[in-house]
Parts: sequence; C-alpha cells; structure tokens
Amino acid sequence: MKGTLHHIEIYVKDLIKSKAFWGWLLNELGYKEYQNWEQGISYILDKTYIVFVQVEEKFLDIPYHRCRAGLNHLAFHGGSREFVDDVTLKLREKGVKILYENKHPYAGGPDYYAVYFEDPDRMKVEITAE
Repeated sequence: MKGTLHHIEIYVKDLIKSKAFWGWLLNELGYKEYQNWEQGISYILDKTYIVFVQVEEKFLDIPYHRCRAGLNHLAFHGGSREFVDDVTLKLREKGVKILYENKHPYAGGPDYYAVYFEDPDRMKVEITAE
C-alpha cells in the first residue's frame, strides 16, 4: 500500500450542505461514514478516507476557486459507463449542474467517459468509467 493515499481533508463553508452532497455521492462510490463530530465528518473506502471540516468563520471571507493555486478537482473511478450515467441522472435530479454539458460524457476526449460537476463550494468533481 506504500504510496497510496491515506486521507484527504477538505475544509468546507457549510458542513450541513457538504454532508448532504458528499454523503450520498460517496455512498454511491462505496464509501461508508467513518467518523462524525460537531465540526466534521469522514467517509472511508478500504484504507483511504476523506474528511470534511467546517471552516472557522474568520476564514470564510475568501471563497475557494479551483483555478487558484491548490486543489483543482477530485476524480473517482466509477467503474462502468452505466454507473457514470446513473450518477449523472441522480445529480440532475438533485439540481447539480453538469459541467461541460455540451461535451458530456466525452468532455475529457473521445475515449474518456466521465461526468464533471461541482460540490457546494464549487470544487470540481469527476467520476470516470474504466
């Protein structure tokens, strides 16, 4: 397991919104709730976990933007094209905007099947088929 990710920690503007968004999405991807406390929550799959922590109020004034220095996006293996299509449908039902809609599901190129969207803080998320 040397070299694999241990965990990712993401600070969020609104923990309640992030729990609702990421909870169902990560569940779809096979993650389970791992830890839960007043200011955060984590989800685990195998030995990798993702943590979401409420940002302190004094740091809420500068919004996240994926084009600035730092994290651009998170990409997850989705397995099949059917899974990507199912998640895309669920995202639309939840009112989540699909990015690059005019090129979906081939926004990454003619041989790359994926859905791209944003979380409540506008971080780009990608789920790709094998």
